[in-house]
Amino acid sequence: MVTAQAARYHAHGGPEVLALEEIPLPQPGPGQVRIAVRAAGVNPIDWKIRSGLMGAPLDEPQGTGLELAGTIDALGPGVSGWRLGDPVFGQIKGGAAATHAIAEASLLTAKPDDLTYEEAAALPVAVETAGRALGALGLEEGQTLLIHAVAGGVGLAAAQLALAAGARVVGTAGERHHAFLRDLGVHPVTYGEGLEERLPGPVDRVLDASGRGELELSVKLAGDAAHVISVADPAGAARLGVRFSSGGAKGPVDPQNVRIPIAESFPLERIADAHRRSEDGHFLGKIVVNTEGTLPR
Repeated sequence: MVTAQAARYHAHGGPEVLALEEIPLPQPGPGQVRIAVRAAGVNPIDWKIRSGLMGAPLDEPQGTGLELAGTIDALGPGVSGWRLGDPVFGQIKGGAAATHAIAEASLLTAKPDDLTYEEAAALPVAVETAGRALGALGLEEGQTLLIHAVAGGVGLAAAQLALAAGARVVGTAGERHHAFLRDLGVHPVTYGEGLEERLPGPVDRVLDASGRGELELSVKLAGDAAHVISVADPAGAARLGVRFSSGGAKGPVDPQNVRIPIAESFPLERIADAHRRSEDGHFLGKIVVNTEGTLPR
C-alpha cells in the first residue's frame, strides 16, 4: 500500500469544500509514528480553521482534525517505547480525519482497554483544553466552578476534572441534557436570560466554553475578571480583561477521571456532514468520524 485517504480542502469555505482524496502514504520522521486511524474527533476549531476564521491563508491543500485514535503502523527514527500495532490516542498538528496520519510519539497515550477507539478519539483536545483552563483558574477544593456549555466536550472534561479535585460544579446546558449532568454530579441550569436568578448560589470561578456572550455576567458573578477564563470568545475576553486560553498538546493525555459520550459518529466519507453537525451544536459530548469502513482489510 503506497497511498492513504484523507479529508482535505483546497480553499476556505463551508463544509462542502471538504472531500476525501487519495494521497501518498505519509512517512514518519524522527520521533514520529504513523497511525492507522480508527477514529478522529471533530472540534469547533476544525471548522473555524476550514472556514478561514482562524489560521493562516492556504498555500496548499489542507487536512482537518487534531485528535485521533488508532494503531501504530510505522515507527520513525529514534522512537522507543512503542511497537507496531500498539493501540494509542492523542493530539496531532492536523490531518487526523484520514486513514493514516503522522503523530509525535511523545504526545501519544496507550488506549485503555475499556475505551473504544471512538471514545478515545473524543478525549485529547477536550482534556488538554480543560486541564489547561482549570490550571490557569487555580480552582481549589471546595470552590464552586460555573461552566458555560458544560454539555460539550471541553465542558464535560472540565466538569469531571473539577469534581475529581473536590470542587462543586454548576453548568449551563439545554434542559434535555440536565438528567445526564445531574448523574455526573453537575448542578445544571438552563442558559439564557435570567441565568443569574437560576444559579444555586455564588460562584468562585467561571470557565466559558460557549462563546455566547456570557463573559460580562461571568465577571460580575465571580467578582473579578481574573477569576474567569474563556476558551471560546477571544474578542469578548480582550474587551473585558478576561484571560483567553488557547494552545495545544504538550504531553500525553491522562484519561483518568474523564469519559466523554459520543453524540454522533460519521463514516470518514461523510466528513462534511460531521462538520455540519458540529457547527449546529446543541449536542451532548463529541462528534467523531470513524474510518473502519475506509481502511483496507
